Amino acid sequence: MNDRRTRLIQIKKIIRENLVSSQEQLLKMLLENEISVTQATLSRDLKMLNVSKISNEKEGYHYHLPSEKEEKEAEKYLVEDIARGFLSIDFSGNLAIMKTLPGHANTVAIALDMLEGLPVIGTIAGDDAILIVLKEGADKDIVKDALKNKIPDLEYEL
Repeated sequence: MNDRRTRLIQIKKIIRENLVSSQEQLLKMLLENEISVTQATLSRDLKMLNVSKISNEKEGYHYHLPSEKEEKEAEKYLVEDIARGFLSIDFSGNLAIMKTLPGHANTVAIALDMLEGLPVIGTIAGDDAILIVLKEGADKDIVKDALKNKIPDLEYEL
């Protein structure tokens, strides 16, 4: 399986268990685990996971994942991004349209894509609206509950 969530989990596992010093090395390790990805996609994945490079005196620079505390702090900012721009959401089958304040759709879409626990395959953002594709089996009630759990103080009714 080569879906995004599986790929991100595998990237985290590889970085936690190995000293990975380059994207080329990481691409090779992913391929060994039957995950094929382009360098451009891997770059976006590393950015999404907030991976940084740190120096190790013996081995040189290698990739580093943020700690749980740092991840919780990052999630706080994602939640704030969504809450700041959110206006409304409407559903049709496995699709949803989220309305945002003008100019906020891209930021909110990125936050929706990065926020763990939402039943979302992906998003496409315009200026003030986002097309959201829901995971198989997810419906509007599941999405609304997930949003309320992650962002309990949304100012607008879901």
